[in-house]
This record gives sequence, structure tokens and C-alpha cells, in this order.
Amino acid sequence: MTANHKLSEIAKTIRSKNAGVDKITFDVIFPDRAAYQRVRDSGVLSREAVCRIFAIDMAQLTDHVEFDPALAIKFTMYRRLSSGSPGDADIFGSQQYGPLLDIEVPNLAR
Repeated sequence: MTANHKLSEIAKTIRSKNAGVDKITFDVIFPDRAAYQRVRDSGVLSREAVCRIFAIDMAQLTDHVEFDPALAIKFTMYRRLSSGSPGDADIFGSQQYGPLLDIEVPNLAR
């Protein structure tokens, strides 16, 4: 049995960016169908998992899509502070993906 791997070892791209002034969107894109299906089927990026990872209520997650044609999992959440507000340390929302990097993805037996 192969060991678990971190999401950052499996995904081709993990990024975040503003989706307007009050939301941040995240893209996790995979290099091939097997990697995408492994992560998708494991549930480590399910709606519930994303809310747990970012310590948000389900109502703060506005979108969650497993987009098979692009081999991508995409989700959007409300920002804690609007972009550019006093105290906003990441005006572009481009540094919010950090909690995703070390997620352990189990090896699923087929």
C-alpha cells in the first residue's frame, strides 16, 4: 500500500484570489484524471472538509464545484474582511491557500 501524500504533492496548481471585494475563490487543479479522482473521492476537499479546514460556517462557503472537465476542485467563500479594509493583510486574496498545502490525501485502493 502506498503512503498518504500531501495535496501539494498531488495537485498541479493550488491558488486563491479575490472574487470581488468580499469573496475569495480557490482553485485546486490536477495534472491527470487519476490524481483528480483520488482527491475528489477521498473527500478531503468536500464542502464539509473545506469549512473545517478554514474554520468557517457552511453559510460562508458560497460555491463548491468538482469540475471534471478541468480536473479541478473550486470553491469560494466570503472574506473575513473586505479587500482593502483596515486590517486586511492580503488585499488580493492570493495568500489564503496555505492551509490546503499540507492536507493528507489517503491512497484509495481501487
